[in-house]
Amino acid sequence: MWKEENNTLSKTFKFANFIDAFAFMTRVALLAEKQDHHPNWSNVYNTVTINLTTHDAGDVVTEKDRKLAAAIDKLMS
Repeated sequence: MWKEENNTLSKTFKFANFIDAFAFMTRVALLAEKQDHHPNWSNVYNTVTINLTTHDAGDVVTEKDRKLAAAIDKLMS
């Protein structure tokens, strides 16, 4: 579940290993580029943390963030 806090929409994803985590990041990168909305994220071994905020709107959560979050969730289903 995405968590909205401090003007950021965040979620942490866990995978079996680094390769699976990196593959997920690649799929997210393609989505983000298509939507022209890029996440602030980190990856440590099998864990990917994504933070979404709209810089153009003053670093707050907007519909662009929610749209990308929903698209990311679809990758997991």
